[in-house]
Amino acid sequence: QVQLVESGGGMVQAGDSLRLSCAASGRAFCNYVMGWFRQAPGKGREFVSSINWGGASTYYSDSVKGRFTISRDNAKNTVYLQMNSLKPEDTAIYYCAAGHTWVASSDNDFPSWGQGTQVTVSS
Repeated sequence: QVQLVESGGGMVQAGDSLRLSCAASGRAFCNYVMGWFRQAPGKGREFVSSINWGGASTYYSDSVKGRFTISRDNAKNTVYLQMNSLKPEDTAIYYCAAGHTWVASSDNDFPSWGQGTQVTVSS
């Protein structure tokens, strides 16, 4: 089992940028597909992005494509989500997740989850 801890959330204004980090501990990080999801108030959890084991392949939801970039550093056991041109509708708790399936975009593809980090974007 891998343990995941997100960081980097905060309160920003529309148009600003944030970078989220997710540090993993436990079994070999390079064996995991990593993903980011988010949950806005009163809504279900939504897929944001995922990245394969080596980082060569990435996948994005249409709502963030072109604005967000996922990356990973296997030497540091960390996955990142660079979020640019943030919008108020990006406000949510952002969760990091780990799994073994690729291409991965469903909750069911990720058995391990972090506790989440809050991102709030004001207009």
